[in-house]
Amino acid sequence: MLRSLFGALLALMVVPPAAAGDGATPEFTLVTLNLYHDRDDWPRRRERIVRELRALRPDAIALQEVLQDAALPNQAQWLAQQLGYDWHFASADPPGRARRFGNALLTRHRVLARGESRLRPYDNHRVAGWLCVEFHGRPLNLYVTHLHHEQDGGPVRARQIGDLLGYVEATAGQAPSLIAGDFNAAADRPELRALAPRFADAYAALHRDADGAAHGTLNPHYFESRRERIDYVWYQRDRFVPVAARILFREPDAQGVWASDHFGVLATLRVRPGRPERR
Repeated sequence: MLRSLFGALLALMVVPPAAAGDGATPEFTLVTLNLYHDRDDWPRRRERIVRELRALRPDAIALQEVLQDAALPNQAQWLAQQLGYDWHFASADPPGRARRFGNALLTRHRVLARGESRLRPYDNHRVAGWLCVEFHGRPLNLYVTHLHHEQDGGPVRARQIGDLLGYVEATAGQAPSLIAGDFNAAADRPELRALAPRFADAYAALHRDADGAAHGTLNPHYFESRRERIDYVWYQRDRFVPVAARILFREPDAQGVWASDHFGVLATLRVRPGRPERR
């Protein structure tokens, strides 16, 4: 199994530039959304989420607060089945446990490799998930995470970001990388600075006053006093060009159903042309 996976990765990473797809600079679309696990009428909310994601048909979807238990099928699996996507669930809870909580990545592309890594401190039960997918004949890395939630928990988030970046370094090779998720921190928080040398905030790159109240990703229906933007798509600076970014699920549907207590973010990123990747 590992030998065949290595062979598939190697074949992709040495493909000549002319075979990289229909265009020299393909665009990748990525959605991130905190699902709010099973609260507030999940059966109705999930139908709303599926309708919009089906219409958007992004290349990949990063989900946080994904739950499964004895009475609830894995939420990411259910969404993936409705959309016809592959999926990967990452949790700090043991695989044999009935109730597991974590993050997920969904994609409509061929999956080449997958993994997960717990983030310290381990008693905070945070995890990063990883997929390497085939995109226009080349590997592309996707990472998802959900960081410590307390507003004064900057030092904890800083440690988790350090672990996340270490995991990216250990798994990305030379393929381009995207990171998405709920970072529980506004863009001006010092703990996010560790991302800046290598990664940039896709939404902020395309919107003036991106940290103003009008751009918050916390749904005011649930968070009356907070208007922060804490959900992100981070792109590798030297491998992508941001093309578009917008906030999703900002209104309830016709029946008054909100998708989640967070809004989603959709980012479109052009992959920079470059030399064939080798791991």
